Amino acid sequence: MSLIPSLFGGRKTNVFDPFSLDVWDPFDGFPNSALSSNVPASETSAFANARIDWKETPEAHVFKADLPGLKKEEVKVEVEEGRILQISGERSREQEEKNDKWHRLERSSGKFLRRFRLPENAKMDEVKAGLENGVLTVTIPKVEEKKPEVKPIEISG
Repeated sequence: MSLIPSLFGGRKTNVFDPFSLDVWDPFDGFPNSALSSNVPASETSAFANARIDWKETPEAHVFKADLPGLKKEEVKVEVEEGRILQISGERSREQEEKNDKWHRLERSSGKFLRRFRLPENAKMDEVKAGLENGVLTVTIPKVEEKKPEVKPIEISG
């Protein structure tokens, strides 16, 4: 949830989260002439703001995204240099038949792309992802912290 109202047409980010890298599309909200559609751009791009939860446990960083109706082939999870986790995909709109008459079109469609800068304690070479019941779970183990060794000092005297 955005803490500050956006000036850029619905771009949502949290200015207090240094790891959030929401991708801003400067053309978001403009009609797309390449797509011959009578559906407003706001309805087709609603899926672009896929919501992702990120929690840190003692063992790992865990990301969860609700992606109902998507197959694993329609979702990509990638890691980039600079400790960046990228989650992207696309939900296609249902094909319109010539004799179909739509009364309501509320399910979102379109592309989504989310990027997160991970902290130094993330093991980038051990990322695991799974999609089950419409929920994508990405788990990134953490580097074990070495606790400082406490050496007792004998007191003389």
